[in-house]
Amino acid sequence: MNVILHLLLGVFLLSCNGKKEKMEVHYQISTSKPDHAIWNTLLKNHVDENGNVNYTDFKQNGARLDNYLSHLAQHPPSQTWSKEDSLAYYINLYNAATVKLIVDHYPVASIKDIPNRWGKKWINVGNTILSLDYIEHKILRKMNEPRIHFAINCASYSCPKLLNEAFVAENMEQQLTKVTSDFVNDSTKNRFENGEAQLSKIFKWYRSDFTEDLSLLGYINQYLKNSIGNDADVEYLDYDWSLNDAK
Repeated sequence: MNVILHLLLGVFLLSCNGKKEKMEVHYQISTSKPDHAIWNTLLKNHVDENGNVNYTDFKQNGARLDNYLSHLAQHPPSQTWSKEDSLAYYINLYNAATVKLIVDHYPVASIKDIPNRWGKKWINVGNTILSLDYIEHKILRKMNEPRIHFAINCASYSCPKLLNEAFVAENMEQQLTKVTSDFVNDSTKNRFENGEAQLSKIFKWYRSDFTEDLSLLGYINQYLKNSIGNDADVEYLDYDWSLNDAK
């Protein structure tokens, strides 16, 4: 049996309605890293190549999904982990928790029909309870890896597709490159023609994450199969929040 140690990893400052709020984060550290095999199997069985999710089947396998989230809760990241291990943990946690959120409210037409879907604290990580917002904005976006925006899924058609395999540290670079390239070149998400770039609003909402070293189109051109001029006109497409349901 693993020996469980308690470690205080830090105190985070959260901004809430313009006020600073302290949150002490106590993580329960196990002696081993989590195994993402359960999540990988669920994704292989219930998500197609286009990222559409069979929520009915996920609901029938709810116990396995719950077991995976419990497993992650019992094996939170430690300061000794590599960046790739931490990325795999939090990307998989975010995606599995999003699926769990949908399953618990299914059938639902859109994630936006669920009250406080991103702000509610209900996701266990060691001794801490986090929200989807916190995982995305206070953890993943702080890891200096803008490709996370194409790895995490918001259960909607305009979101980057849910990859039908778990993210793992040893394949992280390849997986992040794949999901970014797939999203940039998906004509249902972005369109490039006649010297104009019609982009997903993800590039508008998180523009600063993509433009630390390059212009926005300069960043996109790294993954675009047929590059577009950096001076192209940019517009943003409407975002479809309909559920990415495979039914």
